[in-house]
Amino acid sequence: MPERDAYHDTGKVDRVEEYKGIIRRIISDYARWKPSYGEVIVEAICTDEAGHYELIYSGWHEHRRIHGTVIHIDVRDGKVWVQHDGTEDGVTDELTRAGIPREEIVVGFLSPEERKLTPYAALREA
Repeated sequence: MPERDAYHDTGKVDRVEEYKGIIRRIISDYARWKPSYGEVIVEAICTDEAGHYELIYSGWHEHRRIHGTVIHIDVRDGKVWVQHDGTEDGVTDELTRAGIPREEIVVGFLSPEERKLTPYAALREA
């Protein structure tokens, strides 16, 4: 019988699916809050197949264009990569409170050297 690789281990697949559900819920919770200024559309983009999750603001405030990512999280190789965190309190803390272990979270917007100084995983980009 062929051996299964670490990613295709049933337990790991179940955990990854649980992580995706947690991320979707957190993104959806943030998407309920509209900025207090301007005519801004809040978009939650959640693609389970690609493991890609974003919260984006777009619109106008007076004569100024607003467009940008508030939260960007990817799930790659069983790890949760926080690529951008524009929240006030920090989405990484919310991920851990929701049940994702710190060693499964990579703070991707920090350099590999800076990641070593955090309580989170210190992986390098693949």
